[in-house]
Amino acid sequence: MPPQPFPAISEGVLSVVVPIYNEAATVRTALDAILAKQVPGWTLEIILIESNSTDGTREIVRGYAGHPRVKLILEERPRGKGHAVRAGFAAATGDVILIQDADLEYDLNDYDVLLAPLAAGRQSFVLGSRHGEGGWAIRKFSDQPLQALLLNGAHWGFTLLINVTLGVWLRDPFTMYKVFRRDCLEGLTFECNRFDFDWELLIKLIRRGHRPIEIPISYRSRSFKEGKKISMFRDPITWIWALVRFRFQRL
Repeated sequence: MPPQPFPAISEGVLSVVVPIYNEAATVRTALDAILAKQVPGWTLEIILIESNSTDGTREIVRGYAGHPRVKLILEERPRGKGHAVRAGFAAATGDVILIQDADLEYDLNDYDVLLAPLAAGRQSFVLGSRHGEGGWAIRKFSDQPLQALLLNGAHWGFTLLINVTLGVWLRDPFTMYKVFRRDCLEGLTFECNRFDFDWELLIKLIRRGHRPIEIPISYRSRSFKEGKKISMFRDPITWIWALVRFRFQRL
């Protein structure tokens, strides 16, 4: 583990970065829950990045513009989740950054346990492991069981690839809940726009010496019919390319 860049955080600011695109069915419920969230010892700075949705999401998100805890970024066009998260990072001023989707797959009650190691000064980088119940299958789609099986198998294959290539032992390196001290980003630049940004961020933080610990969390995956956006054919190609590039590229 690298030298700790901060002392323990008794009272800190948590920047919650929320990329949003075509989530009209869930965004209001998700944002209301995020805005109502209280974490003892933390002040939440909520950064909403809306990527010019086509389903009415932007109009809903605009309604949160005047909230005192909200920073609203309206992108001119959709460029991918990675691009939106990068914009959120640039606007973040908190001691710690947490990435949060607006699709209700993750449980906000897990904030407290994820933040505890960072608040105590024990870790600089934490992952919320979706294997919270100990099973091998993260995704269980009752309406699309074959797709769920393929995604679960691919998850373990890509996880093995990450572990072998980076010399780590992780069960869920691709979780959305990546929580880290903002100073971890100093000196790093990012370029990926789609879901390959998840790989770029993980690889660069680990190569900088920020070895994450995994903490079990609650997770309910939605199926493609429910709005999952990953492409089963296009995105894996970009993930492999991201691993090849960023594992050896000079930081």
